[in-house]
Amino acid sequence: MIGRLVIDDSLPTVFRTTLLSLLFATSALAADPVPLIFDTDMGNDIDDALALAMIHSLESRGACKLLAVTVTKDHPKAAPFVDILNTRYGRPDIPIGVVKGGATKEEGKFLKLADAKAADGSPLYPHDLLDGSTAPDAIPLLRRTLEQQPDGSVVIVQVGFFTNLLRLLESAPDENSPLSGRDLVAKKVKLLSLMAGAFTPIDHNTRYREYNVVYDIPAAQEVTAEWPTPMVWSGFETGNAVTYPHQSIDLDFPAQDPIKEAYYLYETPPHDRPTWDLTAVLHAVYPDRGYFELSPPGKVVVDQDGTTDFAPQEKGRDRYLILNPTLAARAREAMVQLCTQPLAR
Repeated sequence: MIGRLVIDDSLPTVFRTTLLSLLFATSALAADPVPLIFDTDMGNDIDDALALAMIHSLESRGACKLLAVTVTKDHPKAAPFVDILNTRYGRPDIPIGVVKGGATKEEGKFLKLADAKAADGSPLYPHDLLDGSTAPDAIPLLRRTLEQQPDGSVVIVQVGFFTNLLRLLESAPDENSPLSGRDLVAKKVKLLSLMAGAFTPIDHNTRYREYNVVYDIPAAQEVTAEWPTPMVWSGFETGNAVTYPHQSIDLDFPAQDPIKEAYYLYETPPHDRPTWDLTAVLHAVYPDRGYFELSPPGKVVVDQDGTTDFAPQEKGRDRYLILNPTLAARAREAMVQLCTQPLAR
């Protein structure tokens, strides 16, 4: 059964890489592409950029279809940097929506690349969205995108704050859809795969306050309470257990590349950054591939201080990802292969 295939770590790297490529190719042929919306706080950490790179590689394999990207970081260079990456992968026309009045308004460490110029004065990294303040509001874009998709088909990957998704739930019928936001989500969304929370102690701290939750706690509480479809949580501990090897950044990306440069701007090399957001993407597109185990069904509650509690329930809506060392090694290799896949020409 493909979903339980285990690739022996004792095999030479070239054989393991070949087996992974064959596995990805077989799955792409066997299933329709997953319609995907990516909701990101691009600019706050480099894992958002790597996660978007993965999505584009998965689309090139026929495994998913990126419908739209929405941004929850409220800085005018966040959406242009998203456009840089979409353009890098040959998909410059993917719609991008932005939060209005959201959290984390500082520029961050690598969004300056949106302004970088070549010797002739053109953008160093091509893109045509130059100012995020001119991009459309995320909520009408989300409503329009969902309305256009088959019922029960869309997977949303949220790797930033809960702001956009709360506003989507609270949105009223409009020219994009006759449904309320909650009814639209219930009708069109299959799964919400999110990087948020913590479900095991972090450095012995049983009340760990995870970043994506604490920067908009009211939105996290409301979305967690009201979201009407299954949710799979990738907690802080999951991405923390799988780090991205800096050797891949050094060797597998071109000398001049927005992901490579952003990785180095985010933190001086060498460093192996945790793959928090990448884990949510990998599960969203390949949920039956055996990269992760899942908790029993249950209910997640976001407390007033931003901590997350999970209580098992027989018919609960929520589950969270679980890793052991063997699965972590498999997930890491898959994510590296996807992030470094050669660009389609």
